[in-house]
Amino acid sequence: MAVDREHVLRSAAALLARKSTATMDEVAKAAGISRATLHRQFAGRDALVRALESLCIEECEAALDAADLDAGPAQEALRRLVKEMEGAAGLFAFLYTENQLFEGEEVNEGWAGIDARIGDLFRRGRQSGEFRIDLTPAWLTEALFGLIASGAWAVMEGRVAAKDFTFMIVELLLGGALRRE
Repeated sequence: MAVDREHVLRSAAALLARKSTATMDEVAKAAGISRATLHRQFAGRDALVRALESLCIEECEAALDAADLDAGPAQEALRRLVKEMEGAAGLFAFLYTENQLFEGEEVNEGWAGIDARIGDLFRRGRQSGEFRIDLTPAWLTEALFGLIASGAWAVMEGRVAAKDFTFMIVELLLGGALRRE
C-alpha cells in the first residue's frame, strides 16, 4: 500500500499545531500508519519538521498570491493576507517555535521571499501614508508573524472564536501601525 505523503504531512501538521511535543509514535498514529512507515517517509523528527516547513512555505506563498498584495489600499491588502493565511496558521504557529529552523548562518530562501513580499506591502503602506514611518517594514512583518502564531494558538485553545481570527490580528496590528495625524 502506497503512503500518501500529503496526508501524513497534513496529519502531522494538525497534531503538532495542537501538541508541539508529540512523539513520532503519536504522529504515526495520527496519520493512521505505523512508526516504521513514518520513518520510511521521514528519517526522524528533524526531517519531518523540515518537510512541514516546506509545506508551510508553499501555503504562505499561495496565501500571498491569493491576497493580491499590490491591489487597493495597503491596509485592505493586509486584511486579505491575514484571511488567506488563516488556513496555514496552526502549522505556522508550530513552526514559529521550532528553533532548529533558525540555527546557523544559512538563509532559507522560501522564508526570505515571504519576508520580502510582506515587507514590500508595509513599505507601500508607508509610502501611501497609511502606515507609520517610524516602524520598519521588517518589524511590522515580524509583528504580523507573531500575531498570526498567537491568534492560531488562541483559536486552537478555544480562547478566541475562529471567526474572529482575521479581525483580531488586523485590528491589533493596524491599531499600532496606522499613521496618526
